[in-house]
Amino acid sequence: MTAPDAGELRRLTRELLAAHPPATTGRTDFLKARFDAGLAWVHYPVGLGGLDAPRSLQPVVDAELAAANAPDNDPRRIGIGLGMAAPTILGFGTDEQKQRFLKPLWAGEEVWCQLFSEPGAGSDLAALGTRAVRDGESWVVDGQKVWTSSAHVARWAILIARTDPDVPKHRGISYFICDMTDPGVEVRPLRQITGEAEFNEVFLTGVRIPDSRRLGPVGEGWKVAQTTLMNERVSIGGSRIPREGGMIGPVARTWRERPGLRTHDLHQRLLTLWVEAEVARLTGERLRQQLVAGQPGPEGSGMKLAFARLNQEISGLEVELLGDEGLLYGDWTMRRPELVDFTGRDAGYRYLRSKGNSIEGGTSEVLLNIVAERVLGLPAEPRNDKDVAWKDLSR
Repeated sequence: MTAPDAGELRRLTRELLAAHPPATTGRTDFLKARFDAGLAWVHYPVGLGGLDAPRSLQPVVDAELAAANAPDNDPRRIGIGLGMAAPTILGFGTDEQKQRFLKPLWAGEEVWCQLFSEPGAGSDLAALGTRAVRDGESWVVDGQKVWTSSAHVARWAILIARTDPDVPKHRGISYFICDMTDPGVEVRPLRQITGEAEFNEVFLTGVRIPDSRRLGPVGEGWKVAQTTLMNERVSIGGSRIPREGGMIGPVARTWRERPGLRTHDLHQRLLTLWVEAEVARLTGERLRQQLVAGQPGPEGSGMKLAFARLNQEISGLEVELLGDEGLLYGDWTMRRPELVDFTGRDAGYRYLRSKGNSIEGGTSEVLLNIVAERVLGLPAEPRNDKDVAWKDLSR
């Protein structure tokens, strides 16, 4: 079968719209029909929401649907599923797993979270201590995870756990899909500096996971996790936004609308950050074009680094620009939101929430090492734990 070109994709999209008019079709029904038509992510295989088309043609479909006011799948709410779980399931899942999980994931019927980081294994993720012990056709999991976005609303989680403590830390990990509604899964809120509890800590006590929900071979979970992590950094730092999208937008609007706040120093800083934000946006576009040729590489770590630094510097400039008003904080209510809304909140929220950007999705320090070693080819830092069994490591 020949991959469809742009003209064929437009025809198929218009057929979808004719058969399922957005004005009279329920949102979820429309999204499911879009998936079945192969127009969800066109580069995915036929039958799994795609048409084996080039990734670069996805905007052709998106533009047709946007012009028809068709509903989207609210990607901010299900970003972990779209950006991390889906490509991992596609790369390592069985046919049954792909059929079971990808459609409700893409349609937003099932929210996903990521059970990776632990209190003693954040930057050094491979040192994780959550254990999964084989018991017949199941695994019994015990441990604790932390900084888990959306765990309070998630149905499923991607989980890495230690299945062999007698080998070096990177080699004794396996990768699972965990049902967040199963007995033994406890989710507790972590209230943040913003006042909200968008993050959570998750306790796993005797949680039974069928072996049929394992992704990849036993003991090769670190390899599977690398696919998740590389996609995560691209999804955080390389998302498609228009010019003056993201954090630079509110600052630029305030500058134009309130000339009385301007100073020469703030003007120079705003110009510098505006240019850097535009460079980052265009670099993200180039990165997405590179993805057409294959899986994301370490370059995504550089984009995520830039994303974190720019968000923190831009939000700091915004608070200074607003003067006393910038010190106000609109709402300190303890809530458990489903998504992070940077541009829909006030400057104080943006300033405080951006502090987490250099931690979530890989700390900036870890990402600097990745860029140094895998992009620039610099020598790796000396390590004395690569050949030591996990059980013998100092903790």
